[in-house]
Amino acid sequence: MDYLDVARQAALEAGDLLKGYLGKVGEVEYKSKNSLVTEADRVAEDLIIGMIKATYPSHGILAEESGTHREGSNYRWIIDPLDGTTNFAHTYPFFSVSIALEIGGEVKIGLIYDPMKDEMFIGERGGGARMNDTKIVVSRTVKVEESNLCTGFIHTADWMVEENLRHFGNFIRRARAVRRDGSAALDLCYVACGRYDGFWELGLNPWDTAAGYLIVEEAGGKVTKFGGEEYDINDREIIASNGKIHDEMMNVLSSGRTDISTESTVKE
Repeated sequence: MDYLDVARQAALEAGDLLKGYLGKVGEVEYKSKNSLVTEADRVAEDLIIGMIKATYPSHGILAEESGTHREGSNYRWIIDPLDGTTNFAHTYPFFSVSIALEIGGEVKIGLIYDPMKDEMFIGERGGGARMNDTKIVVSRTVKVEESNLCTGFIHTADWMVEENLRHFGNFIRRARAVRRDGSAALDLCYVACGRYDGFWELGLNPWDTAAGYLIVEEAGGKVTKFGGEEYDINDREIIASNGKIHDEMMNVLSSGRTDISTESTVKE
């Protein structure tokens, strides 16, 4: 069984598990302000990690709920067992399983599975992107005013919320539409397949974007930081687009920036 087969099987089984829990979640815990975790998150993560360890016991793992396993390996699986936990807890059917494999510090495989629509998005470094074995490409939209955009709000710090409110307002005035769906992983997939033309967000973590940013790039899109710098999964800001509206998106974002050197990133 190769790397992609393991990721695919783990995502399918975790997705089935999540569907079984939907609408039956009991206690919901808070990791931080507006950051939820449920029993389903933990059980799905245990399932995925167990399958990876059973096949590749020497590989490292970074998972949202349990952190780092086996540091120092040249191979690292990056896992978000349930991206969109708030949606899930409210039985809003927009959430996903995200699994990426990093080899030598570079993400080589990205897989995101939407169990409710049974849509599996896959990107392989140098091998293109597909959904359910059909090749996908980004949209052809060339102007922000004709675009359908998406974003998300992280509540880690007050300044982050205020800044994104400014960005949201600026884009609402410029774009055809702006959505906030609650799963960054799926948002990135929707950019990759042309349902969205662009996406931006602040405050995300590696497990939120590792698979999705590769899928966007392999679908012909562009992913950077807000100022156009090369994106790294440890960065806390991201723009993903079809490439054609990227510069215009950066210009809109530049008009709503906060000087983060003067802001605390640990406010609650």
